[in-house]
Amino acid sequence: MLADLGTATLAAGLLCATLAALLWLRVALVGAPARPARLATTGGLLSAVAACAVLETALLRHDFGVRFVAENGGRQVPVFYTVTSLWSALDGSLLLWLLVLGGYAALLARRAYPTRLHAYTMVLVSAVAAFFFVLSHVAANPFRAVHPAPLDGPGPNPLLQQHPAMGVHPPLLYAGYLGLVVPFALALAAPLAGREGRDWLRLARPWTLAAWSALTAGIGLGAWWSYAVLGWGGYWAWDPVENASLLPWLTATAFLHTTLGRPARRAGWNRALACASFLLVLLGTFLTRSGAVASVHAFTDSPLGPMLLGLVLLAVLASAVLAGRGPRRPAPGRADPLLSRGTAVLVNGVLLATIAAAVLIGTVFPLLAEPLTGSRASVGPGYYQRTAVPLAIVLLLLMGVPPALRVRDRAEALRRLALPGAAALATMAVVGLLSRPGLPALTAFGAAAFVLAGAAGQVTGRRGGAARPVRWASVLAHAGLALVAVGVAGSSAYSQSGERSLRIGETLRAGDASVRLLSVERSAGGGDMAVRARLRLVEADGRERNVAPALRYHPARDTAVTVPVIDTGLRRDTYVTLLAVAADGGSATLRLAVNPLVSLLWCGGALITGGGLLALAGGAARRGRRAKAGTSAVPVGAGVPA
Repeated sequence: MLADLGTATLAAGLLCATLAALLWLRVALVGAPARPARLATTGGLLSAVAACAVLETALLRHDFGVRFVAENGGRQVPVFYTVTSLWSALDGSLLLWLLVLGGYAALLARRAYPTRLHAYTMVLVSAVAAFFFVLSHVAANPFRAVHPAPLDGPGPNPLLQQHPAMGVHPPLLYAGYLGLVVPFALALAAPLAGREGRDWLRLARPWTLAAWSALTAGIGLGAWWSYAVLGWGGYWAWDPVENASLLPWLTATAFLHTTLGRPARRAGWNRALACASFLLVLLGTFLTRSGAVASVHAFTDSPLGPMLLGLVLLAVLASAVLAGRGPRRPAPGRADPLLSRGTAVLVNGVLLATIAAAVLIGTVFPLLAEPLTGSRASVGPGYYQRTAVPLAIVLLLLMGVPPALRVRDRAEALRRLALPGAAALATMAVVGLLSRPGLPALTAFGAAAFVLAGAAGQVTGRRGGAARPVRWASVLAHAGLALVAVGVAGSSAYSQSGERSLRIGETLRAGDASVRLLSVERSAGGGDMAVRARLRLVEADGRERNVAPALRYHPARDTAVTVPVIDTGLRRDTYVTLLAVAADGGSATLRLAVNPLVSLLWCGGALITGGGLLALAGGAARRGRRAKAGTSAVPVGAGVPA
């Protein structure tokens, strides 16, 4: 019964999304009333809600007659991970994708935008929704019946049951990914709408900012999950699927920067970046759901590859044709001076786009090389460290320049840059003399000091302590990015680790921390088997405590996962992983690592996300005040972090 009901909700959603696209097209072409189109869009959202509700009901009731439940459910799985298993595999994750996309479409449908621009935008968004309903209904239907139904299921991937971050990480990523469909659709609808399309940039900004904030939080939680669960002691491996989330973040950040100041002079850039952000989302969807890349994050054995690749190519073609129809008249006024905030912001946007290009090349090159050479090439972290990382350091340094150039007096601008510059040089001198971390890390420390000193100057330099929310948002986001840079540079340059096999009573050291193996214990229960190493951990300050990293084997999935122990501190983390155990239980292979400054990554990520949300709230408040004042004119820079 649930299988049939779920399939019916997908069919209803496909019908509603297709009907919505046609009705919105009618609104755009002949000026028909928009109410029927809005109702159809709402019907698509309700269908997605119903599909998710039906599948969650099947999971919670352990209805193994439904294929998705038989493959990903389990009676021994805790309720929280039963609920989150909706997005633990390809078919169910598409339902969450449709739910988020339907939510954005329904919100956009109720906005009071210029009629033709709004209608053409909704046509594109509804067409994207219809495509994904086709995927879910035809190629990846989670509701197909299983006969005979098994008595139990294997549960979701054990890696997805190790950390509660998986409850919010995928929904946040999807909210970030799919929010970018709105600026994409506005950019393509603008030339179709004629004069009404001139306002698309102002309308696209808050949608981009909301999506960017969600994507930032999702990437940060994903790095935290990788660090806490996978047992390798790192948080970013330049994995193709990790890169797939980073790419649209980079181009969306560039878009937010190039819309500052006088964006009419950068109309082509703005349209290209708005389109590129969602095109990269589609490319990441193809990489993740086609089986094209091997990754712990990817869904394998997927039948969706050709259809998703077709969507990517179609979207690229539509972007090239429609975006090229934009206004070609020259922007009024003179170009920004070389030493100006507008120029600095534009350079930052260009650098972000260049970093995205470097990451994109490294991500797709193995896929392109395989048909030509017959073997899959490998692009490792070394490539990104030689290309993207130096560009990121330059970007970080230049990021502290625009706030000092808000004044028109060149001498005053240079004076404002003097203190951050002195802080950067002093930091590099002190750190270089005391620890010699290497040139990349040392440069990153100096650039971060430059940004943080500039941010401090913006805070302390306010008259009466007052500042617009958008200005505070800029300070928060830039300071957060500087903290992330310090965390990455510090954990890379100063990390110490050791790995070897220990017998009972032996000790492993890494830096000034050590662990002594006390015993090895085995246990079974809850559908899995576990082996734990009882250790005595001694920290640098003399603190001692017992810890027990583990290896868990899940017979239903024939998978073993590590369960590391992380002693987290403000200055550093001590990371202990059990890698293997001898058959007689007399020895164990352990890895001990001391990772400095990792906590700055999580603090910095929270600040960046907070900056985005503050800018969004500030922009909404400003638009509300102007609406009450009886004007619809909104400054171009409203609601965007500088």
